[in-house]
Amino acid sequence: MSNGIKWLFFIALVLCLQMAASVPARAAGKPLVVGMELAYPPFEMTDASGKPDGVSVQLAYELGKALGRPVEIKNMAFDGLIPALKTGKIDLIISSMTATAERAKSIDFSDPYLSTGLCLLVNKKVPGSTIADFDQPGRAIAVKKGTTGHLYASNNLKKAKVLVLDKEAAAVLEVVQGKADAFIYDQMSTYQNFQRNRETTRPILKPFQTESWAIGLRKGNDELKAKVNRFLFEFRKTGGFGKLGDRYLKEEKDAFKQLGYPFFL
Repeated sequence: MSNGIKWLFFIALVLCLQMAASVPARAAGKPLVVGMELAYPPFEMTDASGKPDGVSVQLAYELGKALGRPVEIKNMAFDGLIPALKTGKIDLIISSMTATAERAKSIDFSDPYLSTGLCLLVNKKVPGSTIADFDQPGRAIAVKKGTTGHLYASNNLKKAKVLVLDKEAAAVLEVVQGKADAFIYDQMSTYQNFQRNRETTRPILKPFQTESWAIGLRKGNDELKAKVNRFLFEFRKTGGFGKLGDRYLKEEKDAFKQLGYPFFL
């Protein structure tokens, strides 16, 4: 074999070894595409510069670090998240999603990472202290489409008129303007919406249905599910959730303590 041929063979061998070595690195660096609706502060939102931010966003970034993968946040409507997951457009859902039996028919869930409950934001002029008080003829109750509040209303409210709206802000506005008597939503958001509308609303924070939030995954993706669950365990053990609570929910954390309600993060 001539020196020229030997040299070409050596170059080809080096290139092959480099390509082989780069395959695991590329696989490890494949983006983790996380779907969420960036319209639910302080969990899913955008900062002043328009970049994704919030508890769920930071949780996604920390998960990506643990998995050794860069994270890509996909902003989409809440009721489009499960279809996007099932068709492979996203890898995970981290969007304050309640793990329900109905949703578990079509997707898998991680271990729960947060406990909360459904409660009511009500118009200040309207009497009542329980969900039964508001499920009455002549009453109107707002819900956000695709949420567990929507599901609860569909299955349990028999007398009140249910107003299904696409956006949280629209549902709050219905209550503020007196077009709806109450809005079914989670405790933290109900408290925050009351804070923004103290003159026209009041919160009934005692939950009438307790819930758990979890990360959504495609059916059968057991390897990723195991990694996600391991991350959640370690993140809680090392105080990660506590730090996120202090960073994004300090005021709410203190307020819930004063009101006698457990802080759930």
